[in-house]
Amino acid sequence: MLRAQCDLPMPEPEKLLALFCEHYIEHGSVRRRDRAGRVAMSFGSFALHANGETLSVRAKAPNEDGLTYVKWGVVHHLNEFMSEAAPAVRWQGHAKTGAVPSFWREMRVVDAFDITPCMRRVILSGRNLAAMAEGGLHVRLFFPPAGRPLKGPVLGEDGCPIWPDGEDKLTTRVYTIREVDLARGQVSIDILRHDGDTTPGSTFAVGARPGDVVGMSGPVGDDGASTKRRLFLFGDETAIPAIDRILRRLPQNAEAHAVIEVANRDEEQPLRSAASLKIEWLHRDAGGMSLRAAAEAITPDVLGADGYIWAGCEFADFQGIRRHCREVLGLKPDRHHVVAYWRKGVVSE
Repeated sequence: MLRAQCDLPMPEPEKLLALFCEHYIEHGSVRRRDRAGRVAMSFGSFALHANGETLSVRAKAPNEDGLTYVKWGVVHHLNEFMSEAAPAVRWQGHAKTGAVPSFWREMRVVDAFDITPCMRRVILSGRNLAAMAEGGLHVRLFFPPAGRPLKGPVLGEDGCPIWPDGEDKLTTRVYTIREVDLARGQVSIDILRHDGDTTPGSTFAVGARPGDVVGMSGPVGDDGASTKRRLFLFGDETAIPAIDRILRRLPQNAEAHAVIEVANRDEEQPLRSAASLKIEWLHRDAGGMSLRAAAEAITPDVLGADGYIWAGCEFADFQGIRRHCREVLGLKPDRHHVVAYWRKGVVSE
């Protein structure tokens, strides 16, 4: 277990402790008692203690990637919560200032092809991909500017990556790993084509040629859905790779019911699982029941005592489905996981 710590001077540190705990309820397991708190995620954890005018942070993780993600999250939210008043962070313990982050990988395009009219698969090759087959579902891809070589980050004193800027500034987007072939050292990423292929991801996917180089970090975002035994999965096109990976991880004694909204029949994809599986495809172009309506039709009797709801979709649908899970069904965090993969009219970062 790798460890790092820092002490942050500030007035009323218990207020910042409360902000951290409140925020991370959506992203992990949070325990709070008096002037102390602990946040645990799939890749690592950190403990907080408010003492006088100091907030002490103790981070730990089983590997380099996890510890970097924990530090990065702490610093990012510290700056978000305190803005210009945020103190400088200097981690003690395990640190590699100036080194290339262990999560950074240079990947080369092997092939790219359409699997539906609107979904294009890009196969990438690289080294040290064992982590991609376990744990997290998602990765970040980093696209270099046209005509520029790929330049990656180095770690700063605050434990966070320092990214190239100016003419070498990278564009990044989050995607789900669709498949991993460790024998070949390859991962498959499915990218939705949209907006006339003018978005960074679409542009990359359509123009990808063997030998092209992109950066990749991850994986992150393992919500534990594949450990459940009765799942109700809801998603649109952007969630198909995640739903597919969850389904393929399920054992034979599990049951899964997936409801997926796509434009039309041409966008349906084959999904497989060792579990007992039922799939419903909703066709947006044909009208009829929407994804949100299908999720809101789940009643306590249908869900049962052990049912688990997972959903990945557009922001407005996310809001409605999450509200249904919490306010109508009364589900605690260990019974549902609902996330927004995109938002209409908003360019993702």
